[in-house]
Amino acid sequence: MDPLWTGCFCLQCVREKEVGVVEDLGQFKKLIKEGPSCIVWPLQSVVGRLSLRVQQLDVLCETKTKDNVFIQVGVAVQYRVVTEAAYDAWYRLTSPTSQIQAYVFDVIRSTVPRMELDQAFESKDDIAGAVLEQLQSVMKDYGYAIVNTLVTDLAPDSKVKASMNEINAARRLKEAASHQAEADKVRQVKNAEAEAEARYLSGMGVARQRMAIVQGLQSSVAEFSQEVEGATPKDVMDILLLSQYFDTLSTVGANSLILEHDPATVAKLQRQVGVSFLRDGSGKDLLS
Repeated sequence: MDPLWTGCFCLQCVREKEVGVVEDLGQFKKLIKEGPSCIVWPLQSVVGRLSLRVQQLDVLCETKTKDNVFIQVGVAVQYRVVTEAAYDAWYRLTSPTSQIQAYVFDVIRSTVPRMELDQAFESKDDIAGAVLEQLQSVMKDYGYAIVNTLVTDLAPDSKVKASMNEINAARRLKEAASHQAEADKVRQVKNAEAEAEARYLSGMGVARQRMAIVQGLQSSVAEFSQEVEGATPKDVMDILLLSQYFDTLSTVGANSLILEHDPATVAKLQRQVGVSFLRDGSGKDLLS
């Protein structure tokens, strides 16, 4: 090789995960990979470097839903340069981010207006899938591969958001009231069942008690008739009834005051109580 040309070689280094674009007097010459490379300077030069790493572009698009609600849709697009198509990525697109953003706007504004607000929130994956499919079919011709697209945000107007929160709160309160009413219903049914069971058991107890009393009375009548000569069963029953009558009076009188239905009796009792208050401790009438 001519020594003159040997002195014109220039060493260029390309970083890891990058590819360099070399031009020869303004015309594309070759692509150089990471590491050191020799070019003929000043005839050749590295005019640009393309990163092969995955990059992310965040796009915020405003659109309107089917029920006339304006929302802000945030989309994250992850893309990278295809090594074999680095020529197209460098020469065919001036601004890949602007191109991607334009297609995202187009897909969002043609998809979301066909959905109502609630449906849009439920269909975030469908929206992201539509954006991904559209970008992959278009950007591959320009040397870019679309790795993934994500719908990161759906933000309606603050007033709409507040009304949605109120609707959800009202719905939850309604559900809570319904559950509370159902619980009260179950509680009342269970209480009624328990009360019915208690009454049934109480009735059984009373029936057994009366049966025992009857059996006891029968036994008492039989024994008394045998031991007392000339006593009839009616005499024995009269004696037992009188005994039970006095027992009842004793039980009731311990905690109760029984008044007759005659109004004169009530007036008489009132005068007696009044007189007792008008006497001193020695029994002397205070009015005399």
